[in-house]
Amino acid sequence: MGSLTWPQGALAYIDTQSVIYTVEQHPVYAPLLDAFWQAVQAKAVRVATSELTVMESLVGPLKRSDSALLTKFEQFFRAPDLQLVPIDRDILRAAARLRAAASKLRTPDAIHAATAQVLSVSLFVTNDPDFRLVSNLPLVLLDDFRSAP
Repeated sequence: MGSLTWPQGALAYIDTQSVIYTVEQHPVYAPLLDAFWQAVQAKAVRVATSELTVMESLVGPLKRSDSALLTKFEQFFRAPDLQLVPIDRDILRAAARLRAAASKLRTPDAIHAATAQVLSVSLFVTNDPDFRLVSNLPLVLLDDFRSAP
């Protein structure tokens, strides 16, 4: 397995999928993200995500009535090192432009990408190859690091 790298002090955007991998401790992807979260705690990298991630992440635990997992997600979103970015009109307009340019991009993904672009992030951490539809997004696909030496 390879490891993620980032510039010192970088602002990274993490999408919902990566948050779920982290909180649910996915056996393949959580270890890939461990060094990232250690760097966040050490203030070597800053991390942000859209408030949309809160909604998307809570759906699974709510469907399964898994109150313990729901609590883990809520704790994750209260972490002081995590910047939760509200969805405002500027982000919605940017998301609309992204959808117009890449009609196969789903609305939630357009919101995530637009949020990252508005923030001018250095990294966009995901495992969703659909984000390749967005130009000028500093994409880091976790699967690219699974097969790295």
